[in-house]
Amino acid sequence: MLYLVATPIGDTNEISLRALDILRESEIIICESTKEASKLLRSHGITGKKYEVLDEHSTADDKAALVPLCAEKQVALVTDCGTPGFCDPGADLVRLCRQKNIQVKSVLGASALMGLLSLSGQRLDEFVFRGFLPAETESRGKALRELTKEKRATIIMDTPYRLKKTLNDMKEHFSNRRFLLTLNLSQEDETVLDGNIDSLIAKNPFEKAEFMLLIYPA
Repeated sequence: MLYLVATPIGDTNEISLRALDILRESEIIICESTKEASKLLRSHGITGKKYEVLDEHSTADDKAALVPLCAEKQVALVTDCGTPGFCDPGADLVRLCRQKNIQVKSVLGASALMGLLSLSGQRLDEFVFRGFLPAETESRGKALRELTKEKRATIIMDTPYRLKKTLNDMKEHFSNRRFLLTLNLSQEDETVLDGNIDSLIAKNPFEKAEFMLLIYPA
């Protein structure tokens, strides 16, 4: 059986009791980084686990090799933070297990996406999750131009080191829209900024940070 275990996005105590039970009981932990996973487990007194790596560098053969483990043992899939299978390679493993009729269960927990929406102060009955924009300049520009046609609330995320680039992209393409920017949610330096793009750029205290960006409806 494969359990999809949501892990903290900041504070290590932001994890459910059920998740801790599943992690204790699982024979194998599949993770993006053994360093991050073992650090989290040790903080809750869990040691002696066997780790397997599933990350953006994992090949199709690497992923296929994990499937028999999920069929034979209790396995927990985690990411460095948040919910596995959402915007990460874990989705491929879930699909492969389902194809083999291996049971997959979700162990819910902290969500940066829901945190962002709850901080908006606005009822958003629908929104577009755009997620990660392309890294390559031409493709990124094309994606942003297409996005300017969207009038609903739109959510963008990217890697921490593209924080300033993303804000500058918003200035170029969405100068007339209002934004909500969350930075390092659930960490000691959590910061939430709301306003036009110039105010966000002026008030942003970080060179890089874990972030999500909400473009309010037009």
